[in-house]
Formats: sequence, C-alpha cells, structure tokens
Amino acid sequence: MIIRKATQKDAEQIAAYLLLAMEDLIFKFLGEKDREKARAFLQYFTERENNQYSWQNCLVAEEQNEVVAAINIYDGASFNELRAPVIHYAKMQLNSHYLPEEETQAGEMYVDALAVSPNHQGKGIGSKLLQIVIDEYVVEKRQILGLLVDEDNPSAKSIYIKLGFRPVGKKMLAGKHMEHLRIGPSRDSC
Repeated sequence: MIIRKATQKDAEQIAAYLLLAMEDLIFKFLGEKDREKARAFLQYFTERENNQYSWQNCLVAEEQNEVVAAINIYDGASFNELRAPVIHYAKMQLNSHYLPEEETQAGEMYVDALAVSPNHQGKGIGSKLLQIVIDEYVVEKRQILGLLVDEDNPSAKSIYIKLGFRPVGKKMLAGKHMEHLRIGPSRDSC
C-alpha cells in the first residue's frame, strides 16, 4: 500500500470517500438526501483548489493503482477561509442558507474527514493514514492534531484513543453530538 499526497486526478475518488464520512453534513447543504447530488457537490470542491475539501488538503491510500481511502486535513486557523467557497456555492447555486457549526479553530491541524472504501475496511488502512498524519504533524512538526467523532460511534473513538488522541470537549455538527479529540507533542498541549 502506498500513502501519498492526493493529486487533482484523485478528486472523484476522494469525493466518494469523503461522502462516506460526512453524508449528513452534505445532505444539510443540499436540503435533501440525494447521494448522487451529494457526491457531485463534494466532487465540485475536491476538484478545485483553496477550499476545505480540495484535493490539496488530502492524502490518499492506494493499493494496486486504486485509491482505497482518503484523509482530509488542514490548518484550523484557515477554516473560515477554506469554508467560505463552500458556503458561497451552496447559497448561490443551491439557494441553501445552511451554516454549519465551526468544527475547528486556530491551534490545531484538523482532520475533517477520514474514510476507507467499504471493500477495504477492516484492514487497518484508516489507522495507517492517521499514523502517517500523526507522525508528520505531531511528531515532526510538533503541532496539535484534532478531529471530531460522533458520540454514536464508539468503535471509531476507540481507534483514535488507541492512537493517542484524548477527549478535550464536545461539539455539535449537523445536528449530531460530537466529541472533540486531540493529540499533541505532549500531554499538556491537548
């Protein structure tokens, strides 16, 4: 398996995987539960630069020349700037006035989404992607890494805890109760 920075050519596959992780949020933008429209909405952004879902902010896992997973990560300090094109597009193109809660903030690199192809789940690919991100941002760059996990998903939380993340608070996102987890270069930094 190869883990690498995404390229624009990966955008379609990234969109499909990100949708697995954030379907409810995208449905809120659309105002309807239409998976094809949701995938097209995400692909519009994964193909473009300078937005929170851009291929620029992703790493992918590849097996036998097939992208099988994606992780979307960016600096929390850039959140509002990266989200602005998404909000603007939703308002202008979809007449959507949905404004999601703020997911992150300055002071952390934020894992917005992580998803593995259903055909490749259970192989540890998601954990490997996260470990690469932890090694780069926490170990090498000495930064704090944060993410949200649905309180109704204890198995995902368990994986994050095993990798060293710790709970630091609670948030709401798209009407769901989420737990904010962080990992930093020292326990005190979380």
